[in-house]
Amino acid sequence: MAFTLRGLKVPANSANLEEARSRVFDFFKTACRSLPSIMEIYNLHDVVTVSQLRSTVASEIRKNAHIDNHKVIDLLLFKGMEELGNIVEHAKQRHHILGQYVVGRQGLVQDLGTKDQGISPFLKNFYETNYF
Repeated sequence: MAFTLRGLKVPANSANLEEARSRVFDFFKTACRSLPSIMEIYNLHDVVTVSQLRSTVASEIRKNAHIDNHKVIDLLLFKGMEELGNIVEHAKQRHHILGQYVVGRQGLVQDLGTKDQGISPFLKNFYETNYF
């Protein structure tokens, strides 16, 4: 699967919005087809299922559903293809995949209720806004 993705490139420009959106659907299909090999490469079977990863990919694509400029969609599509290529070619380590796509960009859910009793409002706001 890694060798089939190496030759896959995003064309330079989409002619219109419909063509750009159809390329996004093709990218989603390609990403979903590569998920089983990604599960094998990074040994993710004990942590996540293929359907959970598929929904994560879909949510990443849906985050940009409001964009209506085909040039911006092409740029995001190029970034997505680069990310998928890096993942399939094993340019990332397992903890990168777990942190970005399994746990999520918000990080683990933290129980701050018992810790926040003696902290000022300024520090509470600082801690909430500076966790990546």
